Amino acid sequence: MDTKELTASDYLFKVWPWIEANVKRIAYAVGAVAILVFIYLFHGYSLNQTEITAGQALSAVIVSSSASQQPDAYLKVAADYPGTPAAQRALLDGASLLFTTGKFPEAQAQFQKFLDAYPENSFTAPALLGVAASLDAQGKTADAISAYQKAAGQASNGSVTASAKFAVARIYEAQGKTAEAMKLYEEVARANPNSQLSNEAGLRAMELKTKSPSAAAKPATAVAAPFTLTH
Repeated sequence: MDTKELTASDYLFKVWPWIEANVKRIAYAVGAVAILVFIYLFHGYSLNQTEITAGQALSAVIVSSSASQQPDAYLKVAADYPGTPAAQRALLDGASLLFTTGKFPEAQAQFQKFLDAYPENSFTAPALLGVAASLDAQGKTADAISAYQKAAGQASNGSVTASAKFAVARIYEAQGKTAEAMKLYEEVARANPNSQLSNEAGLRAMELKTKSPSAAAKPATAVAAPFTLTH
């Protein structure tokens, strides 16, 4: 008989009494492992089903010509399926609709709600931009500038940074800070060539130079420094 078979048989012969003596304990252990595996798999399945259901609910709102124009329809999806990608999109869309319908304090609250619920998110910078724009629309220019600066500082793409810079440049222009406004317009024009925002920024910079040649030669003050960012 093969030596390996004898060794295996001898080992089983020695271990078998221990198995018989601890059969209940082994059964409990195996059962506990099975339960944990089931819970893990069920959780994954449930999460997947929730995300599917949330996606379907959001799609239903988007394709509905009436509901798609109602912020509450989006915000309901966000509230019913928190944590899902669909809920994140719905919350941002709902906040954006509140803004476009002129409900600026409500829009600000929903953009901030997104930031509180999803602090580490790829849409953090756009949400910050939404907060800033909402403050700007309410005439809270000092807070708006600070929020625009924060959005630009956390942006991972140039379009958000450019939008924030352009918005602050517009505020500076309205405040008569021509040199600071011109500097930001020129930065937007250089950083985002061939875009609509870049073209508009270039035109605004040229117009300011024409209106105020002295401002073109005047260095911008340190207030514009937070926007010397590259992305």
